[in-house]
Parts: sequence; structure tokens; C-alpha cells
Amino acid sequence: MESIHIQTTSKKYDVYVGKHVLSSLTEVVQRMKPAVSNVMIISDESVATLHLQKVKEALQIKQDVFSFVIPSGEKEKSFENFYAVHTAALENKLDRNSLIIALGGGMIGDLAGFVAATFMRGIRFVQVPTTLLAHDSAVGGKVAINHPLGKNMIGAFHQPEAVLYHTPFLDSLPEKEWRSGFAEVIKHALIGDVELYHWLKNNVTTLADLRDDKLVYVLKRAIPVKAKIVAQDETEKGVRAHLNFGHTLGHALEKESGYGNITHGDGVAIGMLFAIFLSEQMYKIDLRYKELKQWFLQYGYPSIPRHLKVDRLVNVMKQDKKANAGTIRMVLMQEYGGVHVVSISDKTVHTSLEAFQKDMVLGEEMNFE
Repeated sequence: MESIHIQTTSKKYDVYVGKHVLSSLTEVVQRMKPAVSNVMIISDESVATLHLQKVKEALQIKQDVFSFVIPSGEKEKSFENFYAVHTAALENKLDRNSLIIALGGGMIGDLAGFVAATFMRGIRFVQVPTTLLAHDSAVGGKVAINHPLGKNMIGAFHQPEAVLYHTPFLDSLPEKEWRSGFAEVIKHALIGDVELYHWLKNNVTTLADLRDDKLVYVLKRAIPVKAKIVAQDETEKGVRAHLNFGHTLGHALEKESGYGNITHGDGVAIGMLFAIFLSEQMYKIDLRYKELKQWFLQYGYPSIPRHLKVDRLVNVMKQDKKANAGTIRMVLMQEYGGVHVVSISDKTVHTSLEAFQKDMVLGEEMNFE
């Protein structure tokens, strides 16, 4: 079974990608040492309806298998659900040799992973992603829940035992989720694989092109970008922050819009465009912002919502995890494939964000015409 190897300071594991990966789940679980005592599958209502039974049938083991299903949506990545899953784990007598399987998108991966990180001070878990977006979140061990004052503010670093990316699970995704996940693919290409960026521009005209062999190819190119960075910096003390390209504004847009009202990928897409817009201004260089903007609009990425106030967005950006003593720090670009973290004054961000918002609205109107 072909895989992408992930090596961090704390753990080595594999990401399996393909059309028949689910058939290997039993083997992956049975190889674990010490032997798994029992299994809890954590999923959400939307995914469970479609895929939970398939996963249970694929898991041919003698140990007890339990499941816990929570409502769907980013707002469910909450302390209340975190606590509820812990309660279910205790009621089902999970122990330190138990295994949690995270079946779902990024929300479930984050929540289930954080439960695994904290239950009895840490037990094993496996990621079984069901979205394109989760090609990013399922790898690297960042697990968390949201706080009303910020996204992913309560969390830990806890690496999975394995990631099984069964691509047929993605067939049921609505277009907005394909678009959301594709934003993270673009991010990985822009920061770490310029050749992939050019391939995407030439081979993915619409989101419908991201299927079958092209999908597997894209995943096998995008995931290693993250794997390489995580291997250098597992706990985000340095270069791992580069993976936050587009996320400073993106997370602010998610929070100010209300979690779930704008997808993570749409927020990141807008955030990447702003980072490139600001980079061109600060470094007096041409990063082909206008060309990128038209490319993003071609896939249906939105412009920055007109009703959101720049003052409020700037204040939320100051609460970002990269911020230092209230100073905004963003991942900016000097060339494709070359990014770094920079401290920026509130005034610079405010002025540039106002100009960016006007430019995006103008671009949207021109595109509509």
C-alpha cells in the first residue's frame, strides 16, 4: 500500500491515499502495539449517515467498537461536545490502550484528536478524513476546539497513529466543500511547490476536474509540503507558522462572520489574496495579484464580505496565535515558494485592508459584468 511518510520529533506515521485505502483499516489497527483494547469512532451526523456503517464493516476486529455522533458544523467544535465525548468514552470503558477513529472533516479531526490528546492524558487515534480540506488538518497533529473569542484557541499537539485517506468518501462533498479544501491545496502549492501551482493552473479549470487520478495526484503533491515543514517544526515554534499563510485574515473572517457562515477555505482564499496584496505593497514587487484574484474568482471564491468592518477585523487579527504582545504577525511572500512571518503595525494592516476590500468589491463587480 503506497503511503506518504510523516516524521516528527514525537512520532513517525504514514498517510495512505487512494481509492481502496479503507480495506487496510483492519491491518493498520491490528499492527498497533500494545494491542488495541477497544475502539470509539467519532463522527458527525452528515458523515455518519453516509459512511459510518462502511467503516464499521471495514473494521474486522474482535474488540468492541463504539461510535459517538455529534451534530454537524464548525460551531460544534465546542467545549460542550468535547466534554460529551469524554463522558461517552468513560461510559464505554475506554482505557489507555483504546483507539479513537476520527471519521469526518477538519472539525471532527480536531475535536476527536483533542479528546484523544486529553483522555487519560493521551491515547492513540487514527484520522479517516472525508473532505478535501482535511488533507491539511489531518496531518501534523494540531488538534483543538474553538472558544467564543477565537478559533482553535484550546488545543494540543497530538500526532495520529495513521491517516487513511479513502478518496471515494469525497464523492459526496458539495461544491462549497470542494472549493474550501482546494484553497488549502493552493496554499501548499504557493508556499512549497511552485511546480504544483503551475500544474493546477493548467489542469484544474473547474473544481469538477478534481476527481479520480487527478485528485490522488494533487493529494500526493500537497501533503508532502506540509509533511516537510512539520518534520522541521512539530510544535510551531518556527517555520510551521508558514502553513498559516492566508489564515490571519481568514480566521478573522470566520469569527466575524459567525463560525460556519463562511467556510474555512473561503476565508483562507481571501486571506491569501490579502497577504499577496500586502506583500506587493510592502516589498514593491509583482506577485501577479490581479492574475491570482481572477483565478480565485473563476473557482467561485467570494470577495471579502462588504458588511464586515475593517476595525473589527484588525482587532480579531491581533488575537491571532502568531500575534506578539498585541502586534499583528502575518505570513507574507517575497516570491512564490518563499514566505516568512512579519510583524506589521495596526495602521499598515488597516490601510491595506481597506484598499483590499475596495479592490475585491470592484473585481467582483467587473467579473459579474
